Amino acid sequence: MTTTYTLRAANPAKTRADALVVGVRSTDKGPRLAAGAEEVTKAWGRGLRPLLASLGVKGKAGECHRVPTNGAINAPLLVLVGLGPEPDATAVRRAAGVAARGVPNASSVAIALPAGDASLVAAVTEGHLLGGYTFTSYKSSNPEESTEAGTVVVLSPVARDADVVAAFERARVVAAAVATTRDWVNQPPGDLTPGKFADAVTAAHEAATKGRGAPKISLEVLDEVQLAELGCGGILGVGGGSDAPPRLVRLTYAPKGATKHLALVGKGITFDSGGLTIKPASGMGTMKCDMAGAAAVLQATLAIAALGLPVKVTTFAPMAENMVSGSSVRPGDVLSMYGGTTVEVTNTDAEGRLVLADALVMAIEAEPDVVLDAATLTGHMVLALGERVGGVIGSDGVADDVVLAGARAGETHWRMPIPEEMDERIHSSKVADLAQHDWVRWGGGLFAGAFLREFTGGLPWAHLDIAGPAFHSGSPTGHWTHGGTGFGVATLVEYAAALAEDRG
Repeated sequence: MTTTYTLRAANPAKTRADALVVGVRSTDKGPRLAAGAEEVTKAWGRGLRPLLASLGVKGKAGECHRVPTNGAINAPLLVLVGLGPEPDATAVRRAAGVAARGVPNASSVAIALPAGDASLVAAVTEGHLLGGYTFTSYKSSNPEESTEAGTVVVLSPVARDADVVAAFERARVVAAAVATTRDWVNQPPGDLTPGKFADAVTAAHEAATKGRGAPKISLEVLDEVQLAELGCGGILGVGGGSDAPPRLVRLTYAPKGATKHLALVGKGITFDSGGLTIKPASGMGTMKCDMAGAAAVLQATLAIAALGLPVKVTTFAPMAENMVSGSSVRPGDVLSMYGGTTVEVTNTDAEGRLVLADALVMAIEAEPDVVLDAATLTGHMVLALGERVGGVIGSDGVADDVVLAGARAGETHWRMPIPEEMDERIHSSKVADLAQHDWVRWGGGLFAGAFLREFTGGLPWAHLDIAGPAFHSGSPTGHWTHGGTGFGVATLVEYAAALAEDRG
């Protein structure tokens, strides 16, 4: 079933739907229905507060309570979701995600969460779309009937405002891109080898460019022979141990009138065994997600094009499988990157920076105004920032703008430095231009950032390390479901929009 989303200005108490979703704030005086539910509070009357108390409603984030209305409002079921004390866009997005999983078997749902401006409407829409995401392609039997609602109505008092309508439509495009990113990340690694990943991108490109009014996006897929001719030693070295040869996918979106040029690069390691520096068995279970950076930049590019943002985007996704065999790259080997820089390999499990190095030099040759790369790059960043915050390293201004774009998009990033001593560490090889890794325990994520900087040609650049938030191993929370999260897509789209408008 395909759910239809609409945006309306209507009285929620009088709206006809199988279920009505409202938010609950936690206050010093107890739980209170949030903005958007004023008419429901009025219709329920004095019985509302005792009802909330008897249900144990606190208004905490993550709460979800279902209440039969017995005719107090037109919808037969009232769904109460917690917003916490401050119902900002982040809280609203998460609450909408909780609501999407808390209303089973309703053919129609109306959502009356706080939606008084464009950012809140976008948060409601994205949260509900993504909170209801499921990945069931490999289930041997599907439910007899879909539990998705046929229609979802987002209620907003400013639903007719042009900027609100635009935000609603943009949220649907971004959420679709995030959902496809999740699909790719959740795919079993044997079914998404580099070649099959490139095929999936080709299919997505065909769908995105088909039909009247579709954007023009060019696609190029380089195979292992072409990569060898170009001298892409990083991609070939990492992918050499697998019987599934590497690929590099390039997308270009160049709309008329674009005055800015953004280059995106994403790490596409479709499975990471660690190579000869093999991971422990417990560390491989989620390594199908090591291509999340590539998935994010590719889907962000298609979303930017679908939205018609007036910015040129050139995207590079190097794809390889890091496996163990007689042809695997060895610790001690020296690889020649695209462009000629030589790198001594000391840890084959630090492979992401090698494939990114080739792609970054290609991106620089495209002469963009700014370069962003996204990668599940280092466990060091997860240790530093946890599993829900991405790390950003890069040029002054660019890195700060990425953090701000993430905040507007509902994704949390934290800027990290490149200390001076990292330059000495990456140049510590006795046999090559650069050392890929040095086995010093401290600051490994910062070392990786310094290494990548060597391939950016001095252009404005930022690296997004999404190793923590790209994959959610736990139970659903907010608008995140188990598995791939699609983290980074919304940030990249928002950054491109800001770049097109020349704002930070």
